[in-house]
Amino acid sequence: MLKLKDVLENRQIVIYFLSVALAALCVYFVPGTHVLEQGINPALAFMLFVTFLQVPLGQLQRAFMHGRFVAALLISNFLVIPLFVAVLAQFLPADPHVRLGVLLVLLTPCIDYVVTFSHLGRADARLLLASTPTLLLAQMLLLPLYLSLFLGDEGRQLVQVGPFIEAFVWLVAVPLALAAIVQRWAGKSKAGQKAEEILGLLPVPATALVLAIVVLAILPQLGPASGAAISVVPVYIAFAIVAPLLGWGVSRMFRVEPAAGRAVAFSAGTRNSLVVLPLALSVPGAIPVVPAIIVTQTLVELLSELVYIRYVPRLNHKCEDASQSVLK
Repeated sequence: MLKLKDVLENRQIVIYFLSVALAALCVYFVPGTHVLEQGINPALAFMLFVTFLQVPLGQLQRAFMHGRFVAALLISNFLVIPLFVAVLAQFLPADPHVRLGVLLVLLTPCIDYVVTFSHLGRADARLLLASTPTLLLAQMLLLPLYLSLFLGDEGRQLVQVGPFIEAFVWLVAVPLALAAIVQRWAGKSKAGQKAEEILGLLPVPATALVLAIVVLAILPQLGPASGAAISVVPVYIAFAIVAPLLGWGVSRMFRVEPAAGRAVAFSAGTRNSLVVLPLALSVPGAIPVVPAIIVTQTLVELLSELVYIRYVPRLNHKCEDASQSVLK
């Protein structure tokens, strides 16, 4: 079983690309795949559950004490990244719906599957996991301010707290609690150990399933607003390339350990698209442009994460000079 787990982890990039490619093909040959949208959150919750099982939850208390990491994480996501988004915003179309969609997604750091991808990318997923409540609270408080700065006073009225809280409960708190229960069970019985061992095989297949469901559910919805969606792809690609480097650079300024720095890089490059999508749907007149803009970022990001998994582990202290030069 250990050998199978090694094979899955060593071949994960190929597995993910095949999952995305096959799902994209299915969209063109199988009608009605958009109905799978209801399966995104359950699949995400399961993926996070099996990922949390790989993280020693008993050590999370230590993560809360890592002040330099938390400082680097917050400064990256709520100061450096918004400044970078302000630069990227200069290249956005004038359409207010397009700008709203881009801002909603790029100004909110991910609180769910970033833990999975950071774990697969050899970052310190425990630190990110322990920081999810802080990230969620900060973006709930700051997003209205950012939107008012970028869009004017009407932007402040666009954010609702409900979807953020719901996402945190079902995508973080519940899977985390279940993982803690299984870990405790594994520590007390052989049956629990066996269950934990079997579930330990599933992070890669579960992540592949999420990728497939997202593509199957979301790709068909891009049609009516495909022109607007395509117009922002260069901005999303630029963000995907530069944002992790900015996060890594900030982490080096705070002299956090390389694994923790990689976690900051993952967080800086990964956005809260699946959480802010309900926000977009609640905005009057937003459909179909704003959801399409957010969904496009999701697709770009999912492909980017596959690249991060391969290359972010190579970030170490030797990259310090390069990352600092990006900040300058």
